[in-house]
Amino acid sequence: MGVRCAESFFGGFPLVTSTGAVKTGDVVDGAPNGQWGRSAALVAVAVILAGVVPVTLVGQIEDVGRSDAWIFTLSIIVWGGIRLAWLIVSGAPRLFDFFFWMFCYIFMGIAPTVQIRSGVTSRTTPGIDEGLYVPTALLVCAGLLTYEVFRAVWIGRERRRATGERSGLVEGGEVIAQVDRSRTLLLVGFGLLASAYFLASVGPAALLGSREASFDARNAAWPDPAVRSIMYALAIYPLLVGAGALAQLRRGARGLPIARWYLAGLVACVVVLLLIVNPVGSARYTFGTVAFALICYAGAMLTPQRVRIALAGTLGAFLFLFPLADAFRSDEVNLTRNGFFGEYMGNPDYDAFWQVANGFSFWVDGLVIPLRQILGSALFWVPRSLWADKPTDTGILLAQYRGYSFDNLSAPLWAELLVNGGLIALIVGFALVGIGLRFMDTRLLLSFASGGLWSIVGAIFPVYMTILMRGSLLQATGAMAVAVACVLVIRSRPSRPGAAQLE
Repeated sequence: MGVRCAESFFGGFPLVTSTGAVKTGDVVDGAPNGQWGRSAALVAVAVILAGVVPVTLVGQIEDVGRSDAWIFTLSIIVWGGIRLAWLIVSGAPRLFDFFFWMFCYIFMGIAPTVQIRSGVTSRTTPGIDEGLYVPTALLVCAGLLTYEVFRAVWIGRERRRATGERSGLVEGGEVIAQVDRSRTLLLVGFGLLASAYFLASVGPAALLGSREASFDARNAAWPDPAVRSIMYALAIYPLLVGAGALAQLRRGARGLPIARWYLAGLVACVVVLLLIVNPVGSARYTFGTVAFALICYAGAMLTPQRVRIALAGTLGAFLFLFPLADAFRSDEVNLTRNGFFGEYMGNPDYDAFWQVANGFSFWVDGLVIPLRQILGSALFWVPRSLWADKPTDTGILLAQYRGYSFDNLSAPLWAELLVNGGLIALIVGFALVGIGLRFMDTRLLLSFASGGLWSIVGAIFPVYMTILMRGSLLQATGAMAVAVACVLVIRSRPSRPGAAQLE
């Protein structure tokens, strides 16, 4: 009974049948004891993520008594660990939910708990009023609670719809959009030309150096931030989307020669992509987006076991490799680390919680102009020469508000919503996120099983969501718009298979 209740909340285990149908709430493993084995694995992983990690953190990081807010952020570690354990062990490719909770587990759980207990906060956000610690933690928890409540509401809607389909009250059948061959080839050709222009403008040597050198080269080629963002995105996402489409076309090719041509195009896309986006000269989030998409194209989401390995590996990479990759930010490579939890002390990469505090303070001071920052993100493509008072990145806005000398700061989703409309915007925003991510994850279950456009969406956008959640939105929307446009370009007319439906 307890297991079934948990399945009802978390979304159940998916079962892809031979006809392509996806059933939620059924057992994936064929072995009679598969349910017991998964339950034991769930307990083991949950004990590590939601038990060992927080207990070890509290034991190793002495509380200096600055605030009790760490109790709330510690609860995020516990609940986030349980959610991540379920997502990993279930073997369901609910990638949007996974990346959402992975971000929260690390950036709103582990990092602020370490920094609050140790008293060593992010050095790029100094002077946060200690009276803001607890309200900020409560705001973060309020956003997460809203996400979970409205996600559960949408799960209930899906189950009512599935019941209606079985009883004949609702017409079943999911429309599955495929990729168009001609449009895919045009997109790949455009992507290769755009990448060649990018390489000629920036130079391959700069891309293979440090991240600072790579950014300086892009800045010299395109001084306007909006233009620079779009040019960088055009060099990446047409090829990344095109590679996924070529992989699908290759699997469905009739005849070995045609399949080989598709493979040659796929290899060319990957080589050029990894030249432009590499782990040394590229931002970690951008490289992670490309790397995860290529893993998905290689079939990482096709079986529950592969899903488990991919998700566990991704979480491990964010916990252990993400901090190490910061060593390549400048030409002076520094691989010296301060232990697992010590890595979070004072680290500017983990300023998200403190930027939420600044966003809250910004709202309390009555400085919010409703929806102004969102409007700037939506109209990212308008140059500042035509819009003189165009909003800056929210991270920069908050840095200027606090008088920081360093303004290249994050602006996590909580902060973005607060500066656009305060608490009401935060609640409404996370309600929409909870519904939207659940809706998209349900589509991914169908697409990873049977192919189609949404399998490309699932390979790229869930991991890209970590960039959106960290912010600022204005920095991220340009690349996202280019990626969305590329997906729409290769979309063919959808088909409606009779069996591909939620049962």
